[in-house]
Amino acid sequence: MTARTRTPLAVALAITLIAALAAFLGAHRQASASGTDKATGAQQLGDPDYGVCRGTSPACYHDWGNFTPATDGYRVLLYTRTAGPRHADLGPALATGLNPPLTDANVVQNAVVKMGQANGFAVDWTEDVTQLATPARLFNYNAVIFYSTSRDTLDDAAQTSLRQYIRGGGGFVGIHNAFGTEYNWPWYEGLLGGANFYDHGPLQPGTVVTNDRHDTSTEDLPARWTFTDEWYNLVPAPSEVRVLATVDESTLAEGVTGNQGHPGHGRRHPVAWCQYYDGGRAWLTTLGHDARDFSTDDSFPGAREFQKLILGGIESAMGREPFCGAA
Repeated sequence: MTARTRTPLAVALAITLIAALAAFLGAHRQASASGTDKATGAQQLGDPDYGVCRGTSPACYHDWGNFTPATDGYRVLLYTRTAGPRHADLGPALATGLNPPLTDANVVQNAVVKMGQANGFAVDWTEDVTQLATPARLFNYNAVIFYSTSRDTLDDAAQTSLRQYIRGGGGFVGIHNAFGTEYNWPWYEGLLGGANFYDHGPLQPGTVVTNDRHDTSTEDLPARWTFTDEWYNLVPAPSEVRVLATVDESTLAEGVTGNQGHPGHGRRHPVAWCQYYDGGRAWLTTLGHDARDFSTDDSFPGAREFQKLILGGIESAMGREPFCGAA
């Protein structure tokens, strides 16, 4: 056989090998992006592209002069409106307007207000969607916090306003069932880190692993700490983000399989992460189910660590402290 007759065969073989390698690398990239463990976790949870600048690079941030904390100080808006299931720690639904009366049962709202008072930033709270109606109104806040909101909690005006606020350099903090919100809005899914709540297993204690302590929200946390939560399973799983903390699934005595069949995420089950997204900053955690998360008497293991975690997330998202591992 001459060299000329061997050439097409060699080329065909090379093409086949290259295609196989490309397929392998693509699958590996997708699994890595989704944060899953191939051997034990849920597989192929998506590698979505939301058409915006996102990731861990500050190049995705828009510093367009919409905030002047040197003269105005720092202020956040806490939004807890539910259009579906309501977590008990939110207490009864709030009246309309800004800063309506709170009861003792409004544990989350009271706790975040006290957190601001203790740490030098102002907190407004609302469940009135009209308070989010314009970007100009949101630009009064260095960060907007969604804490256990649920389902379609925003109308069209508020959706547009939130998007423009983030694009103008705003900060976003999503806690617990913020992941069960606006399911059918892809931009919001991207704001969450390309992640969404799918299901959860039993409420149970487990060990949180602080994967990255080079961040404002995690720098004072121990390497491992006990906490009780529902341990959300996610579809998609976060991608293009800086994972700050995970749960060690082997410590979940009642298992991680969710009530809709999700088998868990294996050795990399994320519970807190951060990213730049479409011009703004976004800090996220799936933790925060129980009212006892805000106890201060050490009666609930991990409560102090959780409070440090979200305080750092809030302060970094609003630009008061370095964000997402920045020096």
